[in-house]
Amino acid sequence: MIKIETMKIGGMTCASCSASVEKALKKVDGVSFANVNLATEKATVKFDPDQANYNQLLEAVHNSGYEVVEEQEKDKELTAYDQARKKMIGAWLFTIPIALWMIPEMFFNRMFPSETVFHLGMIFLAIPVLFIIGRKTYISAFRSITHGSANMDVLIALGTGAAFFTGLLRFFLPIASFAGVSAMIMSFHLTGRYIESKAKGKASQAIRKLLELGAKTAIVIRSNSELEIPIEEVIIGDIMLIKPGSKIPTDGEIIVGKTTIDESMATGESMPIKKRIGDKVIGATINQSGLIKVKATKIGKDTFLSQIIKMVEETQGSKVPIQEFADKVTGIFVPVVILLAILTFISWLVFNQQLQQVVIWASNFLPWVNPELSVITQAVFATVAVLVIACPCALGLATPTALMVGSGMGAQRGILIRKGEAIQTMKQVKVIVFDKTGTITKGKPEVTDIIPFNISKNALLQYAASIEAGSEHPLASAIVEKAKIEKLELFPVEDFQANSGKGISGKIQDKFILIGNRKMFTEEEINTNKIEEKIKFLEDQAKTVMIIGYDNKIIGLIAVADSLKDDSISAISKMHKMGVQTVMLTGDNEITANAIAKKVGIDYFVSDILPERKVAEIIKLQDKFGIVAMVGDGINDAPALKQANIGIAIGTGTDIAIESADITLILGNLSAVITAIKLSRATFKKIKQNLFWAFAYNIISIPIALLGLLHPIIAEIAMAISSITVVTNANLLRKVKL
Repeated sequence: MIKIETMKIGGMTCASCSASVEKALKKVDGVSFANVNLATEKATVKFDPDQANYNQLLEAVHNSGYEVVEEQEKDKELTAYDQARKKMIGAWLFTIPIALWMIPEMFFNRMFPSETVFHLGMIFLAIPVLFIIGRKTYISAFRSITHGSANMDVLIALGTGAAFFTGLLRFFLPIASFAGVSAMIMSFHLTGRYIESKAKGKASQAIRKLLELGAKTAIVIRSNSELEIPIEEVIIGDIMLIKPGSKIPTDGEIIVGKTTIDESMATGESMPIKKRIGDKVIGATINQSGLIKVKATKIGKDTFLSQIIKMVEETQGSKVPIQEFADKVTGIFVPVVILLAILTFISWLVFNQQLQQVVIWASNFLPWVNPELSVITQAVFATVAVLVIACPCALGLATPTALMVGSGMGAQRGILIRKGEAIQTMKQVKVIVFDKTGTITKGKPEVTDIIPFNISKNALLQYAASIEAGSEHPLASAIVEKAKIEKLELFPVEDFQANSGKGISGKIQDKFILIGNRKMFTEEEINTNKIEEKIKFLEDQAKTVMIIGYDNKIIGLIAVADSLKDDSISAISKMHKMGVQTVMLTGDNEITANAIAKKVGIDYFVSDILPERKVAEIIKLQDKFGIVAMVGDGINDAPALKQANIGIAIGTGTDIAIESADITLILGNLSAVITAIKLSRATFKKIKQNLFWAFAYNIISIPIALLGLLHPIIAEIAMAISSITVVTNANLLRKVKL
């Protein structure tokens, strides 16, 4: 049996950090899968508990130079944000005086009050910024190196360290001092971290909102008394009293009363749902109108809300295929940058004359480029800029932040994405395969036509419902339900009889009532020829027709059908406009399947099909078209949902279908499939944009820094902006219309 563990990792700063932790976890015997998400700062690990345990995973994380943080999500985010803010403010309290003190030197070439005091002042003001406020950067860099890897902090530590020590070396060698610049680099670095922390918090707000939805207390009835208790103390079987306007504390079933409930938090549907005795209710939804008593059926981690949170977290902790390429790049990026920085320093010493020509040319339009600096100073200047500009933080944030926002948006709209790959795959879907019953149709028979002959509609329905009340057949339930809706009083029935496969009969007010098919009426020697055309017309529309006889005469027809969902026709039409072909696979007969397919506009259908043949049909479609999605709701759909490239479960269906799917549509409407496709396309577009900007930023900036044309401070600002841009761009996904 495979176990899944989610751990919060502390101390990660870039993609190289997450790659190091991931690599360490994968080395543990028994671990079959490990993914470390930089944006959520979480590791998701699948392992065999017979070969590995939690302590071994903790040890692997520790040996990679990081720690598992045991904190509540909300507290952790607030603490991280608050710490980042304090560090930023503290750093600038020392850096602003440095910047002001440097102005006379920059513009008037005058060091106030003297050259020695100026340089000493730069050093002393930089020390608290680097080694007190920014000490975690150096600690992280040291840990990373001692554990055989190199992260972003190594680059910052090397860059700021080299710049700071020029201030000391300046007293012994003829080089310029960058001690003040080192403090500025660290301050901009910490500012970037603060803004990044704020933006990342915004990206993960979907989970926080879901966590905040739950009720904090519940009123339960124990020993005939009403007690208000914390939600954690509710047990299965408790009877909860829920007043109008209150949140439903946990999942349950109504045992007293009726009401309307706002289930928008779960389904995305704004219209309230009518509920009565026997109906299930979802914890955290809002009771709007009636006083009800609910029996608790699920608590804690088993509730619907907890399952949603778990699914969203799993999605945010997963990877999309495009991220594999970015991971490979970031895995070698920092060592390559360090090597490049060394080569930069050597190049400036060896090819100084050639590079000096570039500097002289650039000094005409770049005010920070000074061709009069010594060779060593220019080498240090360029090397520090390369180290600072090349931090791969933006690469590490590009994919997971977009995935976080996209999956959160889906959850808020009743679309639960179980696997991150589904976001990338869904946008490429060529064919969508649908089950019929419960997917395209409501899965519940309803009366569609009442055709009376020399009698009123209500009277015909009243006779039929009175007889059908004695039957347990789903079609009978549909007729009785229709009579209830019309508020018709049912007659008492005598001599009720059921004739299997034909119909039922009974006496009302000493009159013999027959309800059944042609065969039943033929046996009773009642001629149906005159109504045959009407029956055939209804049957061609996939409706089951019942003939009603009264006192040996036919008095009308009632047609019952599994009616289409309200949005099936429009959803199928929109899919065609998006260039997606549609297929229906159903176990129903060909006449019914053909009628439904025509009504909704399905391109192609296969009827009379068993579950194993559904899998074979999907394989055929995959061979012919490529990416295939399957939408279903029943146990018999589970194998097909697994076989399809994307399995989409109707959330109103069975648990096994939901477990087999990559995406679950809580509300069950087919319009949500359209939304899922749009969400996939929009999210993947953001991922591509983020990766493009992250790569482009490094590809353009590193050569400029290598040539000595990029000031280290500007390099640090650009590096911070690149990370902020990536996270902000991901958050812009919220503005996309779905």
